[in-house]
Amino acid sequence: MFDQVDWQQVWIATQETLFMVGISTFFTALLGIPLGVLLVITDRGHLWENAAIQRVLGLIVNIFRAVPFIVLVLFLFPVAEFILGTSLGPAAATIPLIAGAAPFYARMVETAIREIDRGVIEASQAMGASKFTIVRKVLIPEALPAIVSGLTVTCVSLISFSAMAGVVGGGGLGDAAFRFGFQSFNDQMLIVCGVLLVVLVQIVQGIGDLISKRLDKR
Repeated sequence: MFDQVDWQQVWIATQETLFMVGISTFFTALLGIPLGVLLVITDRGHLWENAAIQRVLGLIVNIFRAVPFIVLVLFLFPVAEFILGTSLGPAAATIPLIAGAAPFYARMVETAIREIDRGVIEASQAMGASKFTIVRKVLIPEALPAIVSGLTVTCVSLISFSAMAGVVGGGGLGDAAFRFGFQSFNDQMLIVCGVLLVVLVQIVQGIGDLISKRLDKR
């Protein structure tokens, strides 16, 4: 059974997928959390009200969220080549992955922070806390379970995005499934790659749910 599977190629593809998803998730969080916070605190009546900045950030986020991922991959090929010297491979694929996921995650962070009771913020202001302190010690800690949950959902999306990127030269399990499975009429290779993607999703979802529950103080 599965005698037509090139297990060495499957292992290489799995490592490439883990690399793409790991790097992309890290930078998505690094960009998405501050962006989500800014979308909230620059809104009307909030800590740092600034309508111009809020509108510009909102427009940028909405544009990147509206572009289909496969189009984003093709559009950012020149950017990846400029930064990394190549538009092919797992490293190059992280550029469109981050560009597609960070705005999506920023909106999830924004939603999580908006759900915080305004009374908590007002109490912190009454005690003389600075805006930065309120963000660091009130907004982010209070929203942390939802932020982690949102990052889990984003990471799961990145796994499926990485498979799509593989079809256009990004490497990983998507590339292996397409080239060594679909194009080679090797159903066994196609099934193994598909099952591994499902397993990765289940592992990420399980770990994310566990961390989120432990952080939830309610």
